[in-house]
Amino acid sequence: MKQDEKLEIITILSRNMKEHRQQQHITQEELSFRSGLHRNYISDTERGTRNISLQAIEKIAHGLNIEIEDLFKK
Repeated sequence: MKQDEKLEIITILSRNMKEHRQQQHITQEELSFRSGLHRNYISDTERGTRNISLQAIEKIAHGLNIEIEDLFKK
């Protein structure tokens, strides 16, 4: 996979994660609690500065009460 393709995926994930969180009117702190991930991890992921694992993606989707694929929709 090319670097620009990776960046696009990270950008899509970050944007969708933040949009879903804001649509539900929850803070990063609340998502942190719901997902079991540290608030800094949530913040870094939303900014696209964190290498995220599949397990963390699953936890975030669960915390947002959405399907994993919802985080990757363009």
